[in-house]
Amino acid sequence: MTPAHPTSLTEQRAPFASFRAIGALILREISTTYGRSPGGYIWAVLEPAAGIALLTLIFSIGFRAPPLGTSFALYYAAGILPLMMYMDLSNKLAQTVQFSRALLSYPRVTFLDALIARLVLNVLTQLVVHALVLGFIVVVLHPTTTLNYAIMGQAYLLTFALATGIGTLNSFLTLAYPVWQTAWSILNRPLFIVSCIFFNFESIPQPYSGYLWYNPLVHIVGLMRDGYYPYYQPTYVSILYPVGLAALTLMTGLFLLNRYHRDILDR
Repeated sequence: MTPAHPTSLTEQRAPFASFRAIGALILREISTTYGRSPGGYIWAVLEPAAGIALLTLIFSIGFRAPPLGTSFALYYAAGILPLMMYMDLSNKLAQTVQFSRALLSYPRVTFLDALIARLVLNVLTQLVVHALVLGFIVVVLHPTTTLNYAIMGQAYLLTFALATGIGTLNSFLTLAYPVWQTAWSILNRPLFIVSCIFFNFESIPQPYSGYLWYNPLVHIVGLMRDGYYPYYQPTYVSILYPVGLAALTLMTGLFLLNRYHRDILDR
């Protein structure tokens, strides 16, 4: 009966140990991912801002007005910002186990701690980046629109969910099959074209629009534009589709990581 007491104490302390592990991993992520100087965070802001500025410059030369509204910068921000957020979060999560490989040998650090730490840090970073970029567009360029923050919040939640699910599954696939990281990056290259960044979904004729519908980012971008433009009503958007895909990939990734990640790391 004596050993039962220390075991129960350990179990009671486990959640607090997990919080400490996540906090330590977040600090490590800040140091290694963005560096000890503000330069890393400056680049995180400049990358989407430069993409929006370049598209605005190119398309404003060839067209009088964007497909929605009068501001090219606002229109392309509605597409580029969620796309880059999804790609950044999913890619960072996909590399989590490999990145924290040495730390996972400690019994107090689990793969779930590493995933949560990387997700929390990068979600907060992306939200700050989006606030800065969108705030600049609204304050400086004065686009004629009214932002619906409730709908935008839904689009962000869908982006977080999809990136978490895909990233968690890819974390296992990258660990088990290293060639998958290269294959996935190749498969993702057309996303910039097929995610309705440059055009509205409604302008695509059948049967191609039917194919594009199965890209979950099309629904996220459409929902985000619904939040940017009060008169835009994307009837094609399905919230359940990206949510279901996110839940399926997340549960599959967590199951496979929990079952096999120790065996793969010990090889």
